[in-house]
Amino acid sequence: MVWTGPLEDRILIRELLDSYADAVSQRDAEAWGATWAEDSVWSLPVVEGMSEIRGKANIVAAWKQAMELFPFVQMIAVPGSIDIQGDRAYMRSYTAEVAVRDGKEIRPRGQYDDVCVKQNGKWLFEKRVFTVLYGE
Repeated sequence: MVWTGPLEDRILIRELLDSYADAVSQRDAEAWGATWAEDSVWSLPVVEGMSEIRGKANIVAAWKQAMELFPFVQMIAVPGSIDIQGDRAYMRSYTAEVAVRDGKEIRPRGQYDDVCVKQNGKWLFEKRVFTVLYGE
């Protein structure tokens, strides 16, 4: 487990992760989008390999479209490690979600491997790579 860098920055990165999860649970596209850097990348598993979405506007548009499939979602996220190297940080976090899709409850568990960047004093996601650990 790696926990390096100034405590204040680690707390701010934890708040970034918490803000992301809260925005998912609140279905708040504006707040969710505010966690991403403009030139960010989001990698998600698909049936065949990974799907990569580039650019904040494209990421938010894809998220809005995906959220239409779920009338209910609640996301909890916890960091497993945060390694700060100047204005860049590497975080591993774990997610536990409860969602409803097609009338059925699903409970996926996952892992994010993130690159965060500090821009104008604010930490943002620059790259998020999601891996399903269990469930849908």
